[in-house]
Amino acid sequence: MIRHMVMFKLKEFPSAAEKQKKMQEIKERLEALIEKIEVLKMIRVDFNCNPDESWDILLTTELATLEDVSTYANHPEHVAVAKGIIGPVKVDRACVDYEVF
Repeated sequence: MIRHMVMFKLKEFPSAAEKQKKMQEIKERLEALIEKIEVLKMIRVDFNCNPDESWDILLTTELATLEDVSTYANHPEHVAVAKGIIGPVKVDRACVDYEVF
């Protein structure tokens, strides 16, 4: 099993409420992919609660193989969220994939 984790840092928003609304939209759209992408075994989106840290969102997914990670990453439903919803507000991204035994 592969755990694929991605952290996102978002741009500045005019208000905390607007940022929170966008983060919630990202969470809902990403978590909805579990019903659309067969290779996904688990998907979860969490928000950073520590204001001293710079990352805003943590995406955690589990997939059977690294090939499945690639399938997920290139799936049209994922690409639509990544480019259409996250891309316009993303400042930075970090990712790690590791085996879970």
